[in-house]
Amino acid sequence: MNKALKRVTLNGNRVILRSLREEDMPILWKLIYGEQEPAWKNWDAPYYPLEPHTLESYRSHENARMERLKDDEPDSRLLIEVYGEIIGTVTYYWEHKPSLWLEVGIGIYQSEYWSKGYGTEALKLWIDFLFDTLPVARVGLTTWSKNDRMMQVGRKLGMKLEGRMRKCRFFEGEFYDSIRMGILREEWRDYKKLYIQ
Repeated sequence: MNKALKRVTLNGNRVILRSLREEDMPILWKLIYGEQEPAWKNWDAPYYPLEPHTLESYRSHENARMERLKDDEPDSRLLIEVYGEIIGTVTYYWEHKPSLWLEVGIGIYQSEYWSKGYGTEALKLWIDFLFDTLPVARVGLTTWSKNDRMMQVGRKLGMKLEGRMRKCRFFEGEFYDSIRMGILREEWRDYKKLYIQ
């Protein structure tokens, strides 16, 4: 890790989000690239191939990602940790930075942690952190119509369906819709009053 970024740790009830450390690289690399056809990839944009990385090329890729961040920007990827075990990551990326159009993502790489509320809690911490640290008016989430769990997480967090591009994702012989969800800063404030203690 070449760039000295401010380390971040966000504590939830069962989930911790934290900055990636050098010693985390082999663990994260194995979670993402350790299997030929990982189960998580069937849900996370499977219509895009997973680009293979060696551990060294993955290290270089992560270091380059961190170098691209401006000094006043938070890290664009944090680890999701549960009971001391790394289970995935949360991310953000700029769809169009000049207009502050930001999108978030989440990957939980171990299926035994799916559908247990860890992703919802992690994304809740992440969205709250991004609204607190960046001058964005909206946080968006893009998924596809087969990923019911991801759409359910978005709805649980107060996100609205903002767009549905019909039959534009082709996977395993079938067409699926691209789904755009989002929440505005003022909607998040209202959501927090109701659901975040």
